[in-house]
Order: sequence, then structure tokens, then C-alpha cells
Amino acid sequence: MPSSPLVMLVALPAEKAGEPGPMELVKLLHKALEAAQQEKRVSSMYLTAAEDKDRLELVRHKVRQIADLTSRLETLEQEKKELEQILTLRDSHIQELKEHVQLLMEKNHAKQEVIMVLTEQMARELSDPLQAANTITAETLYKQQEEIDHLKDDIDAYKTQNQFLNSEIHQVTRLWTSVAENEKALLMKCACLQARNCQMESKYLTVLRKLQEAVPGLPSSHAELVRNLIQEALQWDVKEEAEEGFNLNPVSEYDEYGFMTVPDYEVEDWKLLAKIQALEIKSNNLRSQELVEKPLRDRWNSVGELSPSAELKNLIRSGIPVEHRQRVWRWIVSRHCSHLPDHYQRLLRQSKSTEQPASRQIELDLPRTLTNNKHFSSPTSQLIPKLRRVLLAFSWHNPAIGYCQGLNRLAAVALLVLEDEESAFWCLVHIVENLMPADYYSDTLITSQVDQRVFKDFLSEKLPRLMAHFEQYRIDVSLITFNWFLVAFVDSLVSDILLRVWDAFLYEGTKVIFRYALAIFKYNEEEILRIHDSVEIYQYLRFFTRMIMDGRKLMNIAFNDLNPFPMKLLRNRRSMHREELEAELCELEQIKAAYVKERAEQGPQDLKEVVSEEEEEI
Repeated sequence: MPSSPLVMLVALPAEKAGEPGPMELVKLLHKALEAAQQEKRVSSMYLTAAEDKDRLELVRHKVRQIADLTSRLETLEQEKKELEQILTLRDSHIQELKEHVQLLMEKNHAKQEVIMVLTEQMARELSDPLQAANTITAETLYKQQEEIDHLKDDIDAYKTQNQFLNSEIHQVTRLWTSVAENEKALLMKCACLQARNCQMESKYLTVLRKLQEAVPGLPSSHAELVRNLIQEALQWDVKEEAEEGFNLNPVSEYDEYGFMTVPDYEVEDWKLLAKIQALEIKSNNLRSQELVEKPLRDRWNSVGELSPSAELKNLIRSGIPVEHRQRVWRWIVSRHCSHLPDHYQRLLRQSKSTEQPASRQIELDLPRTLTNNKHFSSPTSQLIPKLRRVLLAFSWHNPAIGYCQGLNRLAAVALLVLEDEESAFWCLVHIVENLMPADYYSDTLITSQVDQRVFKDFLSEKLPRLMAHFEQYRIDVSLITFNWFLVAFVDSLVSDILLRVWDAFLYEGTKVIFRYALAIFKYNEEEILRIHDSVEIYQYLRFFTRMIMDGRKLMNIAFNDLNPFPMKLLRNRRSMHREELEAELCELEQIKAAYVKERAEQGPQDLKEVVSEEEEEI
């Protein structure tokens, strides 16, 4: 749930840099409390409003609040730019002072060496009084003494000047530190304001969605106004905002891997849900940037050569940063797949010289692969030919499977992260031949069916209330979850959460899919339990993965709340259900054979005796 203004502002002083004083903190708390009370009053007014006109006016008031937050955010951005300019000037001034001090120190060192040479020379000459008396006149001694005095004066002057410069450098350093702390505080405020802006916009879209549900009961003018507001909210263009020099909506159109942050669904209600989800995810990421994401990125930056360990396992479960993901995935795949030299190129040559029986199905599936990703949405996209070659090469590499629908999406995700098509090919090999059990992608999909039975067992044990609810309304969850297991949640979870699931899946195996499948139901358990109609439950299960806003919460459920989850238990359950399923299939085959034999013994029926319904009517 979005945080209240009071919680957000109280969380700010926890950052050491730029921490406000007690009086400022009290003022901030007062302001936050007033804002929270005001928002509570507005929400109460909205709930108690008798007419839809009053509710629409409250919605407009929310829009004005968003505009006010936008103005404040723009002011802070301008202040940040000015401070950055001042900081740049300070840095250049400090550099000049350092160069000047270095020059003075070199001069001082040179003069000290001259003094030492002269001192040693005088010491040698004075050690022999007779020789000194003969070679050094009084005038020479006087000049040398005078020169020594001048040098001492210069040394004293340089020392004084050096102290002054050190003091000035210290003051500049203090100023630079203060500016850096102010900049960090402003960045934190900017992030919090952006998060608040996302939350306000998310609430605004939620209100519009509630109004959309009430459209049939509204007057025609009000219904038209609601539809116009929804269209306007869905068409907010990030690019137009960027051209104006300020980004009102911090949610970009595409993420780092080319996935649309707000997919273009045909159903308008799904579009609203996708926009709300994108805003909430962005808000959560902004709030956790300093406390969670930055420390995690620092830990990854300190990781040198990769080697299996409990620490690395926990790091991978927490999610691999974008800049490290490709390196870690390559390492995981290389540990389990020995890259045979020229193997991939040989498979490509074979696919060119000989037509693969699966090539027609592959061509049909290429345009249907990751349609919400800009790298695959068009037939002319650069990754489409690479995906075709990867799938054809795999069909020759593993003729027992050849090609199965779903492999296209697995290979596409591997291509997006690894970029190199040969690496994506070996990643697909690793998933199909190492991570997934045998026959998972065979014609019968027998192991895939077994996993659905195992998953129902775990669902009954881990979430008994929810499973009883499903049984009460005769809900077959495998209709929803079968595709999750087959393609490891591709097209089911948003990319930010999907890739974190894949990070752990590639390293640990299929038990991660079980963990996350259970966690998804646990995340939405209370919402599902409130629905008491089988049709409505199925409708909710079609899009409920789009209601997941907090990836960190989902990860915590998967790896902490659902423990223990031993792999041995998973293997035993698979073995038990496979025996049962094979027995059932064998029984079906016997029934089928008996039926065919019975039909054969009866012989063909006399078609003349068979009277059609049309003839009877005549």
C-alpha cells in the first residue's frame, strides 16, 4: 500500500547526510501531519459525497495537488542544477590551489637543499681554522651569513603562506562537503517527491478506475467526462514532457531490456491496471533506492571472481543489477554447459542445408514472441533473425524435442540479457536439458503435467485456506499455472520482477518456480478469498499477477515465508505423481485399444440403414 505523507517525511531524517535540525524536523512533522489530516478529510468527503459532481470536483482537486507537487519538484531540480554548477567551480578552484601549493612546496624543497649544501660547506671550512682564515675573508662570511638570513626569512614566509593556503583549502573542503551533503539531501527529497508524485498519480488512476466501474449508473455527461479523464491519463506522453525540460511522469516508456512499462492491452481496464502497477513499482524503487538498491549494488561491485557460495546464492536471490546480470548469467551457463567449439556454427550450417520439420511452427511463433518488447514487436526487429537461428539450431541439437511452443519465449529472454545468440543458445540448452526434468517439453508434456500435481500438493500444504477455497468453487489452478512453469513466468510477470525470478531460477533450478508460484498466490491470498463466484475467481486469476506492486515483498515471501522447501521432497513428489500419471495414461491406452478392437469387430454399419435428421424431417 502507498505510504502516507507522514511516513514518508519521517523516513527522511534517517539519512545521515543533510539531516535537518530538531526544529526543522518538528516543522516537517507538523506539515506532514497537516497534509495527512487534509488528505484524510478529502478522502472522507469523497466517501460521503452524495452526488457524483462532488466526487468529480474532488478528483479535480487531486489533479491540482499533483500539479503543485510537480511545480515543487521542478524548483528542487533547478536548485540541484545551481548547486552542481557551484560545486564544479569549487572543484576547479581547489585544483588550482593544490597546484599552487605543490609549486611552493617544490620551491621550498629546492631552497632547503641549497641551505643544507651551504651549511655543510661552512662546516667543512670552519673545521680547519687555519685554512678558513687563509681562504675565507670577513666579507665573504658576511655575505654568506646575509644570504642565509634571507633564506630563513623566505622559509618563514613560505611557512606562513603554506599555513594560509592549508587553511583556505580546509575551508574550501568544508564548503565542498556541505554542498555535497546538500546535493544528497536534495536528491533524497527529489526522489521522495517523485515517489509521492507516483503515488498520487496511482491513487488518481485508482479513483478513475472506481469511477469507470460506476459509469453505467452515472448520467451521460458525467460518464463522458470520466471516459475523457481515463483517456487523458492513459495518453500522458513522457516524450512531450521531456521536450519541455521537465519529466512529470517518471515512468519511462520502455525499461532497460526494451519491455513496455505500460503494455498496450486491448482492454481499457487492464491498461489502467498496468499504469497503476508501473507507477507503484517506480514509487517502491525510488523509496528503496538508498536503503536497499544502492547497498545491494555496492555488494555486487565488490564481487570479483565468481564462485559458488551461500553468500553468492543470497545475492542472486536478491536480484542481479543490470550492469552485472549478463556476466553472471554467462558464468552460470558455462558452469553446466561445455561450449563445444564450432558446435553452434555447425548446427546453423545444417539448418541452412537441410529443412527442419519444426521450421514452419517456429516461423508461426516468431511474430507472437514477447509482443510487449520493442526488440521483438516488429518483423524487422534485429533480434527476430537471431531468435530464428537459435531455435533452429536447438531443434537440430536436440531432435528428441525439436521445437515446442514456449521455447521461443525462453530463448527471447536469454537473447535480451546475453545479447550474443550463441550464448543465448547455450542458455536455452541449460534450461531444457539441465534445469527442467526430462520430457518437460516432449510431445506429451508428461513431466509438465506431473509438476502441476506436485504444485497442487504444495499449495494445499502451504496455503490450505486458499486451496480449500479453490476446491469449494471447483477452480483448477493448473489452467493458470501450467504456462508459468512451462516458460518460467515469461509474459506473466513484469520484467523487473521476471528477471529477478530468472536470476535465481538459472542458479538454483525449478524449485525457484515452485517458490515464486506459491508466493504469487500468497501475495494475493486475501483478495482471492474475498471472491465467492467461480467465474469471477477465474477472471481475477487471469490478471492478478498485474496486481503485484512490490517485488521485494514477493521475493521475501518466496524465500523466507515459505521455508523449508527441500529439493529432496520435490523429487519424491515428482516420482510419486509420475507413477500415478503413467498408470492413468496406460489405463487410458488400454481403454482406447479395447474400444478400437470392439469397433473393428462390429464391422462397418450399413449406411443405408442410417437415416439423417434432415431426411427424417422431410
